[in-house]
Amino acid sequence: MSENIVKKYILAVNPGSTSTKIAVYENLEPLFVQNIAHHKKDLEKFKNINEQYEYRKKTILKAIADKKFDLDLLSAIVARGGLMKPIEGGVYTINQHMIDDLIAGVSGKHASNLAAVIAYGISWDLNLPSFVVDPPVIDEFTPLAKLTGMPEIKRRSMLHALNIRAVARREAEKMGKKFEDINLIVAHLGGGVSIAALECAKIIDGTNALYEGPLTPERAGALPTGDLMDIIFSGKYKTKEELYAKLVGKSGFNAYLNTNSAKEVSELYAQNNPTAKLVFEGMAYQVAKFIAEMAAVLKGKVDAVIITGGMAFSKELTGLISERVSFIAPVILHPGEDEMRALAEGCLRVLNGAETPKIYR
Repeated sequence: MSENIVKKYILAVNPGSTSTKIAVYENLEPLFVQNIAHHKKDLEKFKNINEQYEYRKKTILKAIADKKFDLDLLSAIVARGGLMKPIEGGVYTINQHMIDDLIAGVSGKHASNLAAVIAYGISWDLNLPSFVVDPPVIDEFTPLAKLTGMPEIKRRSMLHALNIRAVARREAEKMGKKFEDINLIVAHLGGGVSIAALECAKIIDGTNALYEGPLTPERAGALPTGDLMDIIFSGKYKTKEELYAKLVGKSGFNAYLNTNSAKEVSELYAQNNPTAKLVFEGMAYQVAKFIAEMAAVLKGKVDAVIITGGMAFSKELTGLISERVSFIAPVILHPGEDEMRALAEGCLRVLNGAETPKIYR
C-alpha cells in the first residue's frame, strides 16, 4: 500500500534575525534540514529586513544547490507566517495582498515577515503554489477574551500558534479523536511563553507571548499596572524602545540571575541556589495559574493539558507544573518544538486534499 503513496516534495523556509532555516521534505520525511547563518557584516549592508530579500533568497537557492537537490521535483513551498493582519488559524495561500502587508509591517516588523516574501518569489520562478501555516497573529479570541477595563485597549492574540496547533493536532490523533471534537490547553514554554485554550480546534483565548502570562527566561510577563506606571515615569528609561528591551529581553531569569539559559537556571535550582529556586518554582507556579485560567475559559471541559516547547524537556519544571494542574485533566508532555515539520504537515494536508487553503484578504 505504501508503495502507491504519491511523493510530494516540500521546501520549508523559516528566517530568523541572523539565520535562515530551510528544509526539504519528501512527504514528512526530511531529506535535509539546514540552518544558514548570516554574517553580521553581510546583514549590516541592509537598512531593514525587507532589503535582505534578494540576499536571503540567493543564499537559500545556493544551499539547496549545494545539497544537489533538483528544484524541479518540488510540489510546493511553505513559509513561516509573519506579522500580517489578524486572521483565523489554518493554511493560507500566499498572495500579493499578504506580501504587501508583510512588507508594510501592518502588525509589526520581524524577520519572519520575510518568509512568505521569499517563498512567494521562489514559487513564482518555479510556477509552484506557496503557503503559510498558522502565523503568530492568529486571532480566534471571543469578544469576552478581548475585553479589558478600558474601551481603547483590547487584548490581542499573539502566541506560538504554529507549534501550539501542530502539537494539539498530533496529540488529538494519538488520543484517537478529531482535533475539531476536543478541548485542550496547550502551554508552550520557551524564551517566550504562550498558554492557549483550544475549543474545537480554535484558540479562543491565550496569553500574549510578549506582555502577558508568566515570567519567562527573558520576559517579565504580566506586571502590576500601578508599579509599571511608576517605572515608566521614573525617568530611568528614556525611550519606549529601552523599556521594551527591558520587559521582553532583560527580565525574567535574566533579571534575577543574569542568564536567559533555562539549562543554567535548572542546574542552579538543582544546587539549591535560593534565587534560582525562587524564580524556577515561581515560573512553574505562574504557568500553572494561567493554565487554570484557561480551564475556566473552557468551563472545566478539558480533554488534556499539553506542555510543549524547549523548556518542557525539564522534568523538574514540568513536574512542578503538573502537580498543580493535573486535577484539571491528564497532563501530556510534548517537549521541544519542530516548526519545520509543522510547516510541512500543514502544506502536505493541502497537497493531499485534507485541508482547503484559505485566502488572505
